[in-house]
Order: sequence, then structure tokens, then C-alpha cells
Amino acid sequence: MAGGVVVRVAVDAPQHSGLNAPLDYASEQALASGSLVRVPLGKRELLGVVWPGEAQGAPEAALRPVAAVFDALPPLAADWCRLLDFAAGYYQRSVGELASAVLPPQLRELSPEQLAARLRKLEKKKAGAAASPPVKPELAPEQAEAVARIEAQLASAAPRPQLLFGVTGSGKTEVYLRAAEAALAAGRQVLVLVPEINLTPQLEARFTERFAALLPQPLAIVSLHSALTPAQRLQNWLAAHLGRARLVLGTRLAVFASLPDLGLIVVDEEHDPSYKQQDGARYSARDLAVWRAHDLKIPVVLGSATPSLESWQHAESGRYDRLTLAARIGGGALPRVKLFDMKALPATAGVTTALTAPLLAELKARLARGEQSLVFLNRRGYAPVLHCGECQWKSDCPHCSAWRVFHKRDRTLRCHHCGFTERVPSACPNCGNHDIAPIGRGTERLEEQLAEALPGARVLRIDADSTRRKGELEAQLQAVHDGEVDILVGTQMITKGHDFRRIRFVAAVNPDGALFSSDFRAPERLFALLMQAGGRAGRDAAGESPSEMWVQTWHREHALYQALARHDYVRFARTQLDERRSASLPPFSHLALLRAEARTAEAAKAFLDAAAALLQGDGVLIYPPVPHAVARVADVERMQMLVEAGQRGRLQAFLRAWVPALIALKRERPEFRAVLRWAVDVDPLAI
Repeated sequence: MAGGVVVRVAVDAPQHSGLNAPLDYASEQALASGSLVRVPLGKRELLGVVWPGEAQGAPEAALRPVAAVFDALPPLAADWCRLLDFAAGYYQRSVGELASAVLPPQLRELSPEQLAARLRKLEKKKAGAAASPPVKPELAPEQAEAVARIEAQLASAAPRPQLLFGVTGSGKTEVYLRAAEAALAAGRQVLVLVPEINLTPQLEARFTERFAALLPQPLAIVSLHSALTPAQRLQNWLAAHLGRARLVLGTRLAVFASLPDLGLIVVDEEHDPSYKQQDGARYSARDLAVWRAHDLKIPVVLGSATPSLESWQHAESGRYDRLTLAARIGGGALPRVKLFDMKALPATAGVTTALTAPLLAELKARLARGEQSLVFLNRRGYAPVLHCGECQWKSDCPHCSAWRVFHKRDRTLRCHHCGFTERVPSACPNCGNHDIAPIGRGTERLEEQLAEALPGARVLRIDADSTRRKGELEAQLQAVHDGEVDILVGTQMITKGHDFRRIRFVAAVNPDGALFSSDFRAPERLFALLMQAGGRAGRDAAGESPSEMWVQTWHREHALYQALARHDYVRFARTQLDERRSASLPPFSHLALLRAEARTAEAAKAFLDAAAALLQGDGVLIYPPVPHAVARVADVERMQMLVEAGQRGRLQAFLRAWVPALIALKRERPEFRAVLRWAVDVDPLAI
């Protein structure tokens, strides 16, 4: 091949092939790093990215040629390639797999000519009608100070991460808006990350309203998340990559958006577990946002009323700057928290533990005053299990080590792990008894009981089951905002970030389960959930009665509830960090999980035992394998093994040597063919 060059291309090769590094291909012309190409791999032709670095220089005759080059598209920037290199190395995946996962799926299907046509279509987009400049609210003194400190970081040569610690309703969004305005005025792009798709439209509306006059060009404000159609996702990604989109809002995947002029990253509700990807490359978008900001020397703002203990520890140790918003905007008071001791209630037949008589009386009183209430129960469905009183049969799932949940509305038993669904049996399948009854309670049953106990009340349930169809969630949230709902019942979906102006009363029923979980992060998650749920109340200072939150608990004296009653996150964080320090748990140690899935538990355990024997790491501890919390899902047994190190560097060095050895172990030992899947999860959230 005369006059040709050798290029390195990151391409999505299967992990078990051991092809983790970029591969060499022959090209007729020199290609810039970051160029998108199509290349052959085996019998397929795949999308690839020309990767920085020297090619191995194999004999050209042996190399396969690049099939097509997307030359209409500017190459991806060097900093984007650095971000992927870091993420692939840290989370132990191949860079080609990660690039394939984070680029818009439609790019894989288009030819260079089709992409060029899309780009021409993008150029023709017309600007909307001119908007009038928005009326900005007056900043409270604490907000003004936070904005000034973030603006100082924008001008700094070595900015530090900013932890914006603000109580619910303290105006964190306004701080983000002002910081974004300063970055946009300096000619930079802004990336705003939110944990859940259902928060994106709400935030998008606020940002569009504020910046429509400042950014009148088409596609200047775009969102990136999985609810978009493939065509919308490609359009918005291209707008960001070409620098036309100045403000990008998105969920965790947007941390990888190609943004050539990025000047500020905001991570809203930074404590939220949704920022951690749970399959494939199990990355944390919050941690990558911090790394990306450090690499680009730009500020990153992490906002939360209940920061993750990792971020709080970084602020305590001085790695992050802490900005505090301690007061609610407009003089609204935080709700009074009343810990309701279930043990003190007289035991009466027929009174359920969720809807106690005092709670019903309080809901009636709020109803009479025309106030909205929210009842929070973190379990969907009608009841967790159906139960036969004769033979003690329970509605277990035949494919999982979990119960199937009874859904009354469509009379089904549904497994929330594998999706296996059956009609409710008319009699016990075990002994034929016709008297099978639900035990426990989910949101569906709570909704029904509220409607029965409070006739005339407009009760609405919001959870993953009631919002399956497109547009349903938006319509339901709008009904709450418009005052068409008296009592809102829901799971954690309704506790996050929603600005409900009319809710004055929140009740948390049955929250105690997380106090005794084997997962060391369960108390942190419960505290955040309850603080966020309480934060939905009293956001509007107007209203004749004080806003309140009731927590119905059997463990009133528990330190977590005592800190909650005082809205004292600082005290809660201090006691939790002391406990974690003494037990050497994160953030004072660093963890990885090796998970294995097989048809039998023995096969999964044998693989993990063999994996533990492969390598000894200096300062690295490998615990014995244990079953997953839900050990069997869809007839697959799941086992996991914890790896712990005192220093992050030691854990990373160990994993770098271990993962290739695991690939070889699975490939070379025939007895491990029974292992269906295995994966390494670095910094796991659920243990």
C-alpha cells in the first residue's frame, strides 16, 4: 500500500477477546485524532474513533483498511479523548467499549454522506421569536456570596470544586442560573447534570425562560438523556459538539458530551445514586464531572441539601470549598419534624400501621383548609406479597429469590427484578385455600385506603407503575402544581427536586427498614430521602398553618431520626463519618466488587474463589464470596466478592493487573464456561 499511513482506532471489541487497546488500521490519508471512522472488525463494520498516540507500526500488508471517514464532522477534542482514557482505565473497561456506549447510537447506523446531510439540516434551523429579557429575582445575601465565589473561580487559573450545601428551598437553582450566566457571558459552554430524566423538563423550562433572550440562536439550549428519540439525541449531541449549544442539560450520560468550549459544570443533587451507572462501564458521573473540571481547569459546582459523605469529607478536609445556604428563600420555614412513636399507639384491631388514626385526622384537617399533603412510602405495588394463612405459601418468584408484588389494578403478581408476571390465582396454588390475602403495603394499596378513608379527597399516586407511558409523569406533576390534587402518594420519585408550592404536610410511613440494612450506605440514603421528602413541604411562605413532616417510626430515639428532627445534616454526617472511619469504610478506604453470574451458585462461587487465588496485592484485602442481596434473578445465580484497599492507587494498580488475568481465566479454563457474566464494579454504591 503505497503512501498509506497506520492509524490507531478505538473500537468496541468484546471484553473476552482481550482486545482492550485501540487497534491499528491502514488509511490512505493521515487522520486527525478524534476523527470518526467506520472500520472492519471480524465480519462486522463498526464505528470507531481515531485515537491519540503512536500506532504499533505493524507491516502494512497485514492491516485492514479504514472503510469510511466522517470528514464532514470536526474531530473530537483531545480533552474528550483524555476523559475517556481516564474513565476506561479507572473503571476497568476498554476505551472502545466506552466510546461506543457514550456516542449517540444513531452515529453507528449512518454513512458519512447521511451524517453530512444531517449537518446541513442543522445549519438551516431557524431561530425562534425574540424573547424579552427575564425578570431576575433579588438574591439573598447567602446566594449573592455563593455566586460571587463561583464567579471568582471562573476567573481563577486553578479553580477548586465548590460544594453548594443548601437546605431544600434555599434557592440553589438560582445560584446555578447566575453562575451559568457568568460563564455564558465569558463565551463558554455550560453543562448542567441532573439525576433523573423527570427533573430535566422542569429545569429545562427554567433555564430556557432565563436564557431565551441571551441565547436566541436555534439549539443554543439542548438536553441529553435517554428519553429523547435517537434523532433528537444525535441532533442535540451534534449541536453541543459543534459549539452551537451553549447550555447542555442532561442525566449521567451527558458528562461525556463533546463540548469544545466547556467553562462550567454543575451537578445538581450530587448525592443521588442515579449518577452511578449500574451496568456496562459502571462509572460515576459526579466523580467524572469533578475529574473533567480538574483536567480542563474549570469550576465544578456540586449542589445538595444532603451531600454524599464522600463530598462532605472532601469539604471537611479542604479539597472542596463549601458554600452554605442555610435559609429558605422568601422567609419560608423548614417543616417542623414530628417523630411519631408507633409504640405509643393503642393497639386497635383494623387500624393499619401506615394510616394511623392521628395521621388520618391530620390529613382531614389539612384537607379542610384546602392544603396539599404528600404521603411517602418507598414501595410500589399494592402489597409486597400474597399469603395463604393455611399453608403459609407466599407469592415468591419462580425465577428469582424475591417475592412477586401484588398489583391490584390489573390483578397481577409482578416480579420487580425479572419482570415475570402472572394473573393472581383464585386459590392458593399450594393447598387450594381460597382465602389468600395481601400482607404489607405498597403505594397502590395506600392510595386505595386513603380514598376510602377520606371520601371526596383527590388522591394521586406517582410511582414507576403509574408513569409508564410517555407524557404521563409531566401531566401528573402539572396536576399537582395546578392544585388539582389534595393528597399525593408516591415513592422516592416525588421526593427529588420538585418545587411543589402548595404542599404543607408530608408524612413518611414505614421508613424503618433501612435502619437495619446490611448495606453500610443505607442510613445515608434514608436520611437524604427523608430530608428531601420533608423539603417538599412549606416551600411557599404563605399559608396560615406551619408546614410539618411526620415520620411514623418504631425507633424514635434512633440518632438518624433525632438529627432529622433538627434538620441537622452536619451532626448526622459527623456521626456517620466517625462510624465509617472506625470501620475503615469509604471514604476512608476504597472498594471494588467482582460480580459473577451463573446458572448455579456453585459455578459462580468457584469462579470467584479462583479469581481470589490469582493475585496478591500489596495492601489489598479480598473478602470471601457472598451471594448478592437478591441472589437469583431470572434463573441466574449472582455472587459477589469485595476487594478493599486503604489507598486508591493501590486498588487501581491491583485491578490493572487483575482484570486481564480474569479475562484469561474465563477464556482458558473450560469449567468456567458456566459463568454467564462477570464484571468489576469500582467504587460500588450498593453492597
